[in-house]
Amino acid sequence: MVDSRPTDDGRVIRRRRECENCGFRFTTFERVEATPLLVIKKNGAREEFNREKILRGIIRSAEKRPVSMETMTSIVDDVENKVRALGENEISSQVIGEYVMEKLADIDEISYIRFASVYRQFKDMHVFLNELQDMMERDKVKLAKQPKNSRAPKTKKD
Repeated sequence: MVDSRPTDDGRVIRRRRECENCGFRFTTFERVEATPLLVIKKNGAREEFNREKILRGIIRSAEKRPVSMETMTSIVDDVENKVRALGENEISSQVIGEYVMEKLADIDEISYIRFASVYRQFKDMHVFLNELQDMMERDKVKLAKQPKNSRAPKTKKD
């Protein structure tokens, strides 16, 4: 082996090798073979975990929002890592959806509410308003937990 280094995301090891007989140099890539992970859908059907499907949902919810592709891909990475860290062979689509919403809520509230409206299948305006009220309550709790000197100064309105 001539050289060995991880790729940018650290999931793959790139190795430069040289044949001891003829001196020919070549590259190999080593990656951990992930155990197949099945997602249990709401209707009970099972399908293989699909990163691209999650990414497509996030892209749709973040359309025309200031959320970069890098950020969206990072959300998918985080969700996949969290799911695989559970060590289970199967996981419900509801758990995955909750993980995605958790991440989106921290990044962009509009993207979050768009994703939640499809994922939770909002049936009417009242369900939508309840979700908005829950978001506002979470924001109040977050703000209350911040040190007072880190909060934005209040301004008087005329």
